Amino acid sequence: VATEVPLMKVPSPHAAPRAPVMVPTAHQGCCGWSRCCGMGDFRPRTVWLGHPEKREQRYPRNVINNQKYNFFTFLPGVLFNQFKYFFNLYFLLLACSQFVNELRLGALYTYWVPLGFVLIITIVREAVEEVRCFLRDKEVNSQIYSKLSTRGENKRLKLYMIFLRTSEKNGSCFLRTDQLDGETDWKLRLPVSCTQRLPTAADLLQIRSYVYAEEPNIDIHNFIGTFTREDGDPPVNESLSIENTLWASTVIASGTVVGVVVYTGKELRSVMNTSNPRHKIGLFDLEVNCLTKILFGALVVVSLVMVALQHFAGRWYLQIFRFLLLFSNIVPISLRVNLDMGKMVFSWMIRKDSKIPGTVVRASTIPEQLGRISYLLTDKTGDVHEALLTHSPVWTLTQNEMVFRRLHLGTVAYGMDSMDEVQSHVFSAYTQVNSLQNESSATKVRKTISSRVHEAVKAIALVHNVTPVYESNGVTDQAEAEQHYEDTCRVYQASSPDEVSLVQWTESVGLTLVGRDQSSMQLRTPSGQILNFTILQIFPFTYESKRMGIIVRDETTGEITFYMKGADVVMAGIVQYNDWLEEECGNMAREGLRVLVVAKKSLTEEQYQDFEARYVQAKLSVHDRSLKVATVIESLEMEMELLCLTGVEDQLQADVRPTLEILRNAGIKVWMLTGDKLETATCTAKNAHLVTRNQDIHVFRPVTTRGEAHLELNAFRRKHDCALVISGDSLEVCLKFYEYEFMELACQCPAVVCCRCAPTQKAQIVRLLQERTGKLTCAVGDGGNDVSMIQEADCGVGVEGKEGKQASLAADFSVSQFKHLGRLLMVHGRNSYKRSAALSQFVIHRSLCISTMQAVFSSVFYFASVPLYQGFLIIGYSTIYTMFPVFSLVLDKDVKSEVAMLYPELYKDLLKGRPLSFKTFLIWVLISIYQGSIIMYGALLLFESEFVHIVAISFTSLILTELLMVALTVQTWHWLMIVAELLSLACYIASLVFLHEFIDVYFIATLSFVWKVTAITLVSCLPLYILKYLRRRFSPPSYSKLTS
Repeated sequence: VATEVPLMKVPSPHAAPRAPVMVPTAHQGCCGWSRCCGMGDFRPRTVWLGHPEKREQRYPRNVINNQKYNFFTFLPGVLFNQFKYFFNLYFLLLACSQFVNELRLGALYTYWVPLGFVLIITIVREAVEEVRCFLRDKEVNSQIYSKLSTRGENKRLKLYMIFLRTSEKNGSCFLRTDQLDGETDWKLRLPVSCTQRLPTAADLLQIRSYVYAEEPNIDIHNFIGTFTREDGDPPVNESLSIENTLWASTVIASGTVVGVVVYTGKELRSVMNTSNPRHKIGLFDLEVNCLTKILFGALVVVSLVMVALQHFAGRWYLQIFRFLLLFSNIVPISLRVNLDMGKMVFSWMIRKDSKIPGTVVRASTIPEQLGRISYLLTDKTGDVHEALLTHSPVWTLTQNEMVFRRLHLGTVAYGMDSMDEVQSHVFSAYTQVNSLQNESSATKVRKTISSRVHEAVKAIALVHNVTPVYESNGVTDQAEAEQHYEDTCRVYQASSPDEVSLVQWTESVGLTLVGRDQSSMQLRTPSGQILNFTILQIFPFTYESKRMGIIVRDETTGEITFYMKGADVVMAGIVQYNDWLEEECGNMAREGLRVLVVAKKSLTEEQYQDFEARYVQAKLSVHDRSLKVATVIESLEMEMELLCLTGVEDQLQADVRPTLEILRNAGIKVWMLTGDKLETATCTAKNAHLVTRNQDIHVFRPVTTRGEAHLELNAFRRKHDCALVISGDSLEVCLKFYEYEFMELACQCPAVVCCRCAPTQKAQIVRLLQERTGKLTCAVGDGGNDVSMIQEADCGVGVEGKEGKQASLAADFSVSQFKHLGRLLMVHGRNSYKRSAALSQFVIHRSLCISTMQAVFSSVFYFASVPLYQGFLIIGYSTIYTMFPVFSLVLDKDVKSEVAMLYPELYKDLLKGRPLSFKTFLIWVLISIYQGSIIMYGALLLFESEFVHIVAISFTSLILTELLMVALTVQTWHWLMIVAELLSLACYIASLVFLHEFIDVYFIATLSFVWKVTAITLVSCLPLYILKYLRRRFSPPSYSKLTS
């Protein structure tokens, strides 16, 4: 019976391998808790094939969960997150106090209705986001795999397995790890050889064998294990490395694969490299929370002053509480709900912007954060393969499409315009009589250019891990295309896009890779002849070695040749002495090209046999295996013949350079954190103009000890205005011993590039930037390896394609292209922050005005704790009478979006937090005190006989003043603003009929009322209009210069 197990990732639509999986010991845990399932400590494990009774331990459930709450914690969690805001907690206590008769000032609904309204809006918004998140997770987790049994069935695989079998004829498969390490290259994977040789997959259940696997860890680049078959004669013992594994969260290129599961759930390396999602609270919200605490302090002071002026007579402590309730409007309860509704509007505007199509807002609580970003941390690579198939780009900075640009032989170089010469040299090399047989004898004399070019092209065509795959094109079926090597049906799969670009280039000049399996390779010459080569050994590229090699035997001549290509820094010590390698590598690197050095060495049969014996022995070691293997390989890497240099260019995504320039001009520092090689990352930084032409680049030397880190930091300190390039290993050493010093120096750099970064390191860098600088960070990524960084940053932006991706699902915002980031920050981020600042200050002003009037009223009437306005007046004031005009400020803008994009320097002003600061807060407080005092004293001065006339004059003047102040604040009128102003005025006039309990309707109709209200309103507003005009005339803000 097939056992259904949730998967870790939605599979790619274009990769449909049918992949059965052996799960003899990978029993599901009973729950998600590690200790309950015996998962407290990670341990190495022995996994027996076909013998579940030998199970040693249970494994955790294989599910993902991006939700902040579950069913039981939702309501308590939401309420906690709301009441940890000071003013929400304050209003809860305020509303509860109205149940005490001695403290009650009016009807209960005047306190509970606003609080309930705020909480309902928040709970609904959080519930919608949680449901969306739950549905996304459910879609991911609903993918299943099946156990392989004697009556098993095949389904898609997404687990961490040891690769046992494949249906591919070449005995290998490719997988893409973009969701794990950020690299879109196809990685070559090899099955265990003894299980691959079995007649059928069902035979796996008949043999007596087991897999030993190391304990789960976060290292995604290495794996150590062994495969043992006990029933063989003699017993078979094979070493297992990263090449024999199939990772979770990866896509298999083609065919059927069979494997045995060794890690699930929390033990998966993709999960171990991902941090838990956190509830993000915006800096703006924290600043507003701080201002409300100041207002509360003012509330307490005013209440104490009122009681002190009564000389603390009678039950003065009760009077203090009554005054606290009376002046409670000083802390506006509507502030939170106005800001939350404003954020929903800003999120809607982002989604509906036609100039950034496909943008999704997943966290509607922090759009104003986009307006204050100081550090942008971005990944380099993206997913071009999916982009080509879905017609939807999924890249960060680069397309990961490589173009061959340069072939350098030392004395001569060939660029794009001279490739026809290379083609003619290759053609002549294979058409000359006995050219191949005479080639070896020609090594003793000075070689001609033609033979040197031919040797270089041949080496490039052989030293790689590219596999040609033939597909049906509608005219020719797959089998026929493979048999006749049809050019139109052939596509290349490789572990790196530069590999493909090199093989495609050799095809363009006449030497074509037409076939490959685990043990052989076939090349086709310009004349159509097929050259057969036997693959004896392959040494794949690793970050430590920075090179790859291959040993092949030419079936025509029987010659054994060791070909190698790698980075210039390591190849310089391997090849024979020359005087041009270093200089030309530097020249090509300055052009932004990825440079590879190609070399070869001829081996005798005896030399190879001796090497093979030592190599096999080293690979079987469980301890220090990598060191022993490297030592054996290095014995071959001496005095190799330098053949050529190749230069390929990584094509940038559209408009990356102008976008980065916009961000730089806006005062945002860009850091590139990538899992790629140092050379690749440096080239990308130059190509993208992340590093400007007049800036130096300091490449941080690899350091392993405290002393080395100290010396390198001192060397770096002496440089000024230079970009920093550092590897993840060196970064880890620096942060361990000199965290403060390193971050201080790095923050001064105009740009920083961190290469070979582990996912957890990316998150650590974000966290350190936040702690050390106190500035806001934005992380941009497109793969599962970027999730930790995205979740840690103040704003996480995921680059999303047609189907959901791990990065975009975990991000606060999702964009379809990197270039959309410019508009997201410069236009929407800037507008959201400025509008939120204006809205919050206006809501505070509205509350302070009525509180000032109450204070004046109480002072005049012998400091009595009697409310000036009661019942519906107090609720209506902050809702139907003024809510629409005040809230319409979310539509205001100081400059057009085109101007904001053209002058990103406007964004730089926001980084100082000037729109909402103690200075602007104090100005609005003074305005509120002035207007509240003028209105109240004016009403007291001009009323004639009845107290009810004071209420009518003051309240009407207050409403008109608020409407006029909105008009005074608006910078760009929107038709909805005008509608809001007129609607509010109409609502007030219409409601006067029902307010006879509070207002004398007959008095309002008199001319006396009209002129008194007009005079008070003019005195409260006219001076502010004059001050605004004078300020714009003599000290205009920066944006006004661009709009005039």
